[in-house]
This record gives sequence, structure tokens and C-alpha cells, in this order.
Amino acid sequence: MSYGVTQEMIDTFGDIVFKLSLNKQTRRGDPVRNLDFKAIAASRSETGLTDEEIAKKIGLLPEQVSVVRVFTERKHHKIDQHRRLYHLGGGKRWRKDNYKNPSERLKFREDAMLLRESIKFKPELVTKYIEKGFWVDETLNSYLKHYAVNSPNSLAIIHPDGKLTYKELNEQVEQLTNGLLGLGLTKGDVVSVQLPNTVEFILCYFAITAFGGIMQTIHMPYRDTDVEFLLSHSRSRAIICLPKFKDFPTQDVMLRLKSNLNTLEFIINIGTEVVDGVINIEDLKFAGTPQIENPPVGSDPFLLLYTSGTTSNPKGVPLTYQNMIGNARLSVPEFNMCSKDMNISAAPFTHLYGLYNFHVALCAGATNVLLPAFTPNALAETIEKTKSTTVFLGPPHAASMLDLNLIDKHDFSSVRFSMFSGSACPKHILKTYREKILMQNRNTRIGQLWGMTETAGATYCRDSGPKDLALTSAGSAAPGNEVRIVSRDDGGVLSSYIEGELQVRGSSVFPGYFDNPEANEESFTDDGWFKTGDLAMLDQDQNLIITGRIKDIISRGGVKFNPADIEELIMSHPSINQAAIIPMPDEVLGERACCFITVTQSQNINLKEICEFLDSKRISKNKWPERLEIIKEMPLTPTKKIIKSRLLEKL
Repeated sequence: MSYGVTQEMIDTFGDIVFKLSLNKQTRRGDPVRNLDFKAIAASRSETGLTDEEIAKKIGLLPEQVSVVRVFTERKHHKIDQHRRLYHLGGGKRWRKDNYKNPSERLKFREDAMLLRESIKFKPELVTKYIEKGFWVDETLNSYLKHYAVNSPNSLAIIHPDGKLTYKELNEQVEQLTNGLLGLGLTKGDVVSVQLPNTVEFILCYFAITAFGGIMQTIHMPYRDTDVEFLLSHSRSRAIICLPKFKDFPTQDVMLRLKSNLNTLEFIINIGTEVVDGVINIEDLKFAGTPQIENPPVGSDPFLLLYTSGTTSNPKGVPLTYQNMIGNARLSVPEFNMCSKDMNISAAPFTHLYGLYNFHVALCAGATNVLLPAFTPNALAETIEKTKSTTVFLGPPHAASMLDLNLIDKHDFSSVRFSMFSGSACPKHILKTYREKILMQNRNTRIGQLWGMTETAGATYCRDSGPKDLALTSAGSAAPGNEVRIVSRDDGGVLSSYIEGELQVRGSSVFPGYFDNPEANEESFTDDGWFKTGDLAMLDQDQNLIITGRIKDIISRGGVKFNPADIEELIMSHPSINQAAIIPMPDEVLGERACCFITVTQSQNINLKEICEFLDSKRISKNKWPERLEIIKEMPLTPTKKIIKSRLLEKL
């Protein structure tokens, strides 16, 4: 099918296109003859929109709207003129001298079409999202160019080596975009990036997406096996990386993988160490306005992220501008974010949480402060130096700063709002963190956000909400989203304060996994609810309380319990930093609880002491761990979530 249109796109957007384009032939008087332009404008929607107007409203190209409209009209009106119309050039009057075949101008490679075919949303939900303004025609670069024109001297980025205004950032992005286009990369191509939170990451992100490319992120700790799987599954055409990272010879490994992968064509590095077969990123750049014949639109995919794989192989999650940037735009007023804010992320940009808060700050025209790599000291020092106002972090980031007493040692008075996410949020960590900053800024607030790669920011606490809500809850559904708790037994919707499986539906939820029909079949209900696999409950105000993961449930002698509360209690012990309880096989009881811990500095503890501590908290004996493993460090995802499958391997 032409112009990057898939059957999935026709199914998804057909009804809303037909509705918007339908000429109802409603007539009141004769405003055209009377030159009554106000009356003409008032009745415009009743006479149907043009393909160009529809494209702008729903985030497609005009040519794509034409295809979708003709095929949908064929279905409704039982006509079969679409082949003849498109032979004549999209149903418009054809003039040979100025006609450029859209099939050439808007062509996609086969691998790109495969990914586009995975973008399928339910039509009735799409209509709702567009009509309510949750989805509009916006892209990453439309925000950059808007601020480059309207606020050229406002700071876009602060990084360890300097600053960039929005105008300067846009100029550098254009230079790199020209270079990537010069390699022959086109719309729909996947370009992989394995970089820390540096200005180079930001430049690559904007440049890849500027011409309609799709960025796939690779976490910095990933090595040969993980990287090869991701590059192969995504059909990536290029990888942008460091020459090496710590003890990992990155570019050498990429060269070896290139010989094994049919789709990987280009290896681009950041730095001065360049070997044969690798392109230095600086050699690609040249000035000038990029000539982009097939620009990105709101409905296009622009990110291909992979799940952390804490319990299974990573799954590819394609994300469109509409569900990702829309989610960020709608979050701006909820966080009271504005152009004066200095936003810092402790989470890596290779993870959705890092990108999410970057997007929110971008939509607000705020400044993003870059922290290339997290250490407790680096985060505290950067907040003090840049006077950061909004901080997005995880509980382990806060815990490590508290452990070193860094908030007391540094100036946090600029911090007005801190958002926690990425892993379970123990109440005592959030409370202590807030109390420390309150001593410097009496108006500081904390929030808690729940999300997944598949859902973006699904629920969160508002900046103006109840001040203690974040201690126990991840807030209510984000604008455009719905959440519900269902019974694991019969699937019925549960009332407040009853634990069950969390399901999410809404404008920020992804369309489905890439090239994984089995996972899609298991993950969605027939009416579009995404099964998260999390255990949760809702309070009386529909605020979300996460209680654990379904796969973490321990069945001891047929009696099941959720270890999340026990883990949080154990972590409140002064000798313990982190705790994770996993089920270990048992011939008699089926499963028993094994507890893995890391201890605080110069501390030690044994199983008996932990059980006595739980007994003092009135915890039932059947929930006590029956084996203790003390380890130096937990296996963690990039957002510091414990990978329990790796712990199971240690037993």
C-alpha cells in the first residue's frame, strides 16, 4: 500500500477520517453569495474538512488521509474507484509538469513497514482521544522549532561542559540531521543509541526523529548478548555509541555484530577513538536546513523501547508521538511545570522514565539539566550548582543520598517538586527525603508516579494535590487514561481497597508489542485494557496503591502471600539497604521464601534477627523468610528495579 499506509492504519483512523470528511450538505441561507465569512467559518465543520485539514487534526500526512478516506468511503458507499483515483495522483487534478509521484516521495523500506504494521489502536478509542484533544499533531521537533523561533535565547540544556539555548540546540540538530540523511537513512528506519545522559544523546534523539527515524535505546550496562538481540529484533540500520564504556570495547563489539546482522549498516561513535568501519559523528555534520520530503507527523512511531526483561526476554514497545508526547503535554499543568523550571533526571534517558520527564520539560519550554551518570554525590552537587527546581528520581537514588547525608551537606532550597518512580517506593525513604528538603524549602513537595515502558506516565500525584498522598499512593490516572483493578479469579472489577490485577487503558498506552503476537494476545483484553501484571488497589478517591507483582506471589503450602510489604518492612531495619524476597522451590510446601539483602556500611545481620524484627512488627510467621542471602549488590535495571530472575539463578 502507498505512502506508508497499512491496513492497521486504515482500521485505526478510518472512522474518524470518514466522520471529519463527510459532506453533510447542510445549508442555512446563502453565506457564500452574501460573502458572510463568519457564517461560512461557523458551518465549516458541517461541510466536511479537506484532507489537509484532517491531516493536521489527527496527525497523518495529507496523502495518508487520502488513502484512508478513499478505502473507507469504498467500504461505506460500496464504490471501487480507489485504484483509478490513485493512478491519477490521490484524487486530485493531475498535471504532468508539476506532479511528483508520492509513492517515490513517501516510500518506506520493508523493515519500516513491518514496524508500522504493529501500530494498531482501537478505532473507537482513537476517535475519543482526538475529539477530546488528548492526541494532536505534534512531534518532538515541532516543540524544538517552536521554542527556537519564539524563545531562541531560553536555555534548553545545561550539561557538564556548558549550556545550549533552544536556538543553538536546533542549529546543532539540523547539522546532524543533514549527516544522517546523507548516509541514506530514511523515514521509518530504526537507529539505535547506546549513550549516557549527555548532550550527544539529546542531539542524536532530535536528529534521528527529525527525518522520521525511530530511535531505539540500549542501556549502558548491556553487553554483547543483550545488544545483539536488540539490534537484530529491531532491524536497526545504525548504532550510535561510545568507542568504549568502562571495560566494554563498544565499537569493537559493534563491528563484530555488524558482520552477523543483515540490517546493521552504520556504526557511528562519539569521541576521538575511531577505527576502520566506524564513522565519527563530527564528520557527519554540515550546516544548512535539512531537506525532508517525508516529515514526521503525530501518528508516526518515533521510539522503539524494550522492556527491562526482569522476568523474561525483553519485548519491543513501539511508541508514537501521539501517545508519548501527548502524555507529556498533558502532564505539564499537573506538575505546574513552566519555562522557568530547571529539570533534572536521575534516571537514564535510555529508559522511558528518563525520556518521559525530559519530554514534560520540553513541552513546558523548561531547561533540562543533564546528569551523565548517577552517583549520589554527582546528583546532589548538580542540584546545588544548577539550582534545579524539579527532580525526577527513584527511591534508590534518594536512599543513597540519605545514606551519605548529602541533602544536609548541599543546597536543595531550589527544589520545589520531586517525583519518585522506577521501583517500589518505601514510605520511610520518601518521608525522610521530604523532611530533609523541608528544612531548606518549606514549600517543597514530593510525588509518586506509576508507569511502564508500555504505558508512559499512567498515574501520578499532582503538584497541587494532598501533600501526604505520595507516601502511600502513585496518584490518580493521568489525563486521557483509565485504571481499574480486576479479580485474578473471575476478571470482575473490584471496589476500593481490594487487591487485584491492575489494568490500564488510555491515550498513553502503547499499541502492542513489535513482532510478538503471542505477547499481544496475552496482554490485552478485547476492549483494549492492558494487563500490567502488577498487583494493586484503588482508594476511595481512585488513587493507585501498588502492592506487588503477580509473578512475585509466594505460595507456601497452598497459602499465597505478596512479599512486597515484607520487603518494605525489612528495608526499614537500620542495618539493611535493599531487600528482595523470592520464592524458592520446596518438595514439601511447594515454595518457601528466600530473602536477599544488601546491608548498610559496617553492618551485619542474620536470619534470626530479621525474623525477630518481623515478629516485633506483628507479621504472621508464614510470611517470614526461611533463608537469607547477603550479597554485595543487587542486580538492577537502569531505573534501579531489582531483577528477581537473576536472584533466582543464585539459589
